[in-house]
Amino acid sequence: SPGSRLISLKVLDSSGMGRTSDVLAALNWCLKNQNRYKIGVINLSLGHPVYESYKTDPLCQAVEACVRAGIVVVVAAGNYGKDRYGNAVYGGITSPGNDPAAITVGAMDTCGTDARSDDKVASYSSKGPTAIDGLIKPDIVAPGNRVVSDSLPKGTLFKYYPSNVLLSPYAKENLPSSYFVLSGTSMATPVVSGTVAVMLDANPDLTPNMVKAILAYTAERRTGPSIL
Repeated sequence: SPGSRLISLKVLDSSGMGRTSDVLAALNWCLKNQNRYKIGVINLSLGHPVYESYKTDPLCQAVEACVRAGIVVVVAAGNYGKDRYGNAVYGGITSPGNDPAAITVGAMDTCGTDARSDDKVASYSSKGPTAIDGLIKPDIVAPGNRVVSDSLPKGTLFKYYPSNVLLSPYAKENLPSSYFVLSGTSMATPVVSGTVAVMLDANPDLTPNMVKAILAYTAERRTGPSIL
């Protein structure tokens, strides 16, 4: 809507690594500036292994604080759905995606088609139950495999993964006009975050729990994957 904005809080370095304290600081900033910038949804395309119950995990507690304040928090499930031999791995949901208050997103592989009939959950997408607490996660899955998006031409990804660069037909070898292909639950998560933003645009009175319920009950039911 007019006046809406996208706020980027950088918490990871050029190699995709970062400190939990930086993520906590960013979430705290969102709480303090919620009214000033009308923050309605937070996208967390990140996570770390589960070391303790969500009831005591500082990152999970920060997510819960944001949800209590009325902010929808959408979190990547993680990419630990299989081992190096291709065997399915369960219990790979990362923190803070293991928190019940978060909308945890897994990745679907659309197989490069618009039709949903051939869609399947990406093999790498983390599965539940969550470690320690044994909760059913993820909450929802969205397209996350070989997603084409814009990116920073001078960034690390462009430098080390040139085969993933996709030139626009209008780029004429101009990198600033090109795109980048990536896969992972971190790519699926913004699909849901964007959907939530549209929902809040249509009805600003929706609470985080209402948003989560609407997404869960109106999402297409897949018969192939198990409940985990």
